[in-house]
Amino acid sequence: MRYLCIMKNLVFDLGGVVFARNKKSCPQELLDFFSFVRAERMPEFWEEYDRGTATLDEVTDTLCRIKGCSRDACERLLAEAIARQEPIAPTERLLGDLKRAGYRLYVLSNMSREFIDFLRRQPVYGLFDGEVVSCEERTVKPEPRIYELLLERYGLDPAETLFVDDRPANVAAAQRLGIGGFLFDYRDPQGACDALRRMLL
Repeated sequence: MRYLCIMKNLVFDLGGVVFARNKKSCPQELLDFFSFVRAERMPEFWEEYDRGTATLDEVTDTLCRIKGCSRDACERLLAEAIARQEPIAPTERLLGDLKRAGYRLYVLSNMSREFIDFLRRQPVYGLFDGEVVSCEERTVKPEPRIYELLLERYGLDPAETLFVDDRPANVAAAQRLGIGGFLFDYRDPQGACDALRRMLL
């Protein structure tokens, strides 16, 4: 299906879609420590961190308890998890091409304060025309309110809007509000971006 004549607004999740840690260069210790982020649903403590109702200190305490590690080790791994976020190359290229084609690009992401502060400094972030980030709104995907905020804030017509996310529940929540949905395969970003190109360019 081609959306070229229908979609004007393209909305992207960040983690796993626009940014990720490169598994090939990450130490196994870091990958193991954060394996919970690929669970079907995020643990409650991390969801509250993304919501902005739990602080980094509180999350650090929880992870120390769950993982049975020292606070120094936990703080080091959290800092490394942030610093190792980098643009996913196929998505970065696609975003540039979509921008040049005249689409309006937006962020809709579950993201904590420390992580989003880091990501906003990356050049690719400058391609976006607007954003709704969970830690600033006190609501997280797939709760309907976060999608409604995006539509309201930027005056978007759901029928002209496509949402790209790597979690089925988040895509389904957008579709229930009349927003188009595309499930991004974080394991094959090149394939996912190729599919989006065929639909949109």
